[in-house]
Amino acid sequence: MFIVWLLNKLISIYMLAIVIYALMSWFPNAYGTAFGRFLGRIVEPFESLFNFASVGMISFAPVVALIVLGLVQGGISYLGQLLLYGF
Repeated sequence: MFIVWLLNKLISIYMLAIVIYALMSWFPNAYGTAFGRFLGRIVEPFESLFNFASVGMISFAPVVALIVLGLVQGGISYLGQLLLYGF
């Protein structure tokens, strides 16, 4: 099914954006670039839902966000299988 494939690809691209945004913290002033601000507008609203996942100054919000998106992606694939092959 095209819709399931498209949703899985979009989620995979968003997961990649989260990983890149998290890795940008290793580079000074990376968030201040145009690309950093663009990723921030895309990633931060979803990642802010998981701000509870921090220990001291280390935030595990990207990890939790990736886990949640992986679960959603698996659920979409499972529903696509059910719709395609029946119950």
